[in-house]
Amino acid sequence: MEFCTSLVVILASVSVIVAQDVEESYLVINGSLPMAHTDASYICATIDWWPDNKCDYHQCPWGSSSALNLDLSHPFLAKAVQAFKRMRIRVGGSLQDQVLYKVGNYSGPCHPFTKTKGGLFGFSKGCLPMSRWDELNQFFNQTRALVTFGLNALYGRQQVKKGAWGGDWNSSNARDFIKYTVSKGYKIDSWEFGNELSGKGIGAMVDADQYGSDVIELRGILDDLYRRFRPKPLLVAPGGFFDKQWFATLLQSSGSEIVNVLTLHLYNLGPGVDRNLVKKILDPHFLSRASVTFTGLQQTIDMDGPWASAWIGESGGAYNSGGLHVSDTFVNSFWYLDQLGMAAKYHTKVYCRQTLIGGNYGLLNKTTFMPNPDYYSALLWDQLMGTGVLAVDRKNIAPHLRTYAHCSKGKPGITLLLINLSNRTHFTLSVHNILNINLHTIQYKTLKKKSPFAHDLKTAVSWVGSKSTDENLSREEYHLTARHGNIQSKTMLLNGVPLEVTRNGDIPSLKPTMVKVDSPISIAPLSIKFLQFPNFDAPGCE
Repeated sequence: MEFCTSLVVILASVSVIVAQDVEESYLVINGSLPMAHTDASYICATIDWWPDNKCDYHQCPWGSSSALNLDLSHPFLAKAVQAFKRMRIRVGGSLQDQVLYKVGNYSGPCHPFTKTKGGLFGFSKGCLPMSRWDELNQFFNQTRALVTFGLNALYGRQQVKKGAWGGDWNSSNARDFIKYTVSKGYKIDSWEFGNELSGKGIGAMVDADQYGSDVIELRGILDDLYRRFRPKPLLVAPGGFFDKQWFATLLQSSGSEIVNVLTLHLYNLGPGVDRNLVKKILDPHFLSRASVTFTGLQQTIDMDGPWASAWIGESGGAYNSGGLHVSDTFVNSFWYLDQLGMAAKYHTKVYCRQTLIGGNYGLLNKTTFMPNPDYYSALLWDQLMGTGVLAVDRKNIAPHLRTYAHCSKGKPGITLLLINLSNRTHFTLSVHNILNINLHTIQYKTLKKKSPFAHDLKTAVSWVGSKSTDENLSREEYHLTARHGNIQSKTMLLNGVPLEVTRNGDIPSLKPTMVKVDSPISIAPLSIKFLQFPNFDAPGCE
């Protein structure tokens, strides 16, 4: 409903209240000790290899967004990456295991990918010339991006039966490529081995024991070529869908300290053509199913590879290029921000969004390079959410209100993320600190006894800790809504103002509304809100 976009701090009128359900809720945040930590560069986006004739469901949404032909000189592209404190970019995707590197002893042709009957994913092998690799690294250096590069893990293998590849990995081309990279002084944060070859694989699969042997070889190459470097790049694998036994076997067969990071791919919304994508995104029970995968991965690491950390190496919500008019619209931010919040709680260090640009799920439009709504959601996370993940105890809260809390980034206090999936319920909240919960529980019960509806809305306060009595303090609020109340709009509003690049092509400043810290907290239906509490007493964030 259109009037929802104007509800930022409190309900505008009694008539509006009557038209909606209103629920009073109660949060207790534990700032004494973070339950998990993310990497400082938690936000990551991918650059894929798909050519412009990659098509799904009679759509060809990739354009010139491949690592081979993306216009790296486009001014919007550099500005979009530079707006982040330090964005991680993963170069990889389905075709990475068919990429040849024109370097060293490789003497074959160097052509881009072409459609080929019988080829993996319907495409031929492609080639990365070193002149293009130089251009990519110039862009990475210009934007201060942290780079993860996915290596071809099928080179030298043979298909032994449909979908299954066997034999040892031929590391010669990869070694020459890494050697060239080192010789040029290009800074690669991590090298990833293979793409979606784990478990039953997508298009191709490799046995876990064989994969373990191959990552040991890759570790030897990295240790040799980076022997004078500290720290050395991370070895990341397998970049695939979770199969508990396969992942466990990889860790067991490769041994301690070989694989630094286990990368998981996740497309929990299903195919991009699914007509129920919006329904799935707004279903809290459906969204929560992803926790099973996060739990399984963390348990595997705890049991078989405690030296390794967990990353989401690729996730676009809906697979096969994403959902047209869904993945590139406001509604997708409900899924995306919920994923960022949930993954962090399960000790995920990095979350790589498919894609930076390309497909329907790009953070940037493939043609105009203009930001889609999820870009701004990612940027707000990067600017506001620190690395410390805080536990949130929910009292009297319906599942449609998703709640996440982190230590604030670069300033004292905490930042709370509220995601309201309901199309009619307006939530009012009181936020409490576990350090002085007894006092606040008494205050909350006193409040609850005052039954008149409008009076409750006026008197509900945000109890944020022992410092909350300072009436001069303010909190920051960043309220995200869809233009005209259309959740499939491609325009996101921040505190009622459309987020659009400036006349100079710059990313707009994301400015909060300043609200007295003890003012009521509310969130309108089908909206998202970040709240930064500067006075929240959180010893675990210091």
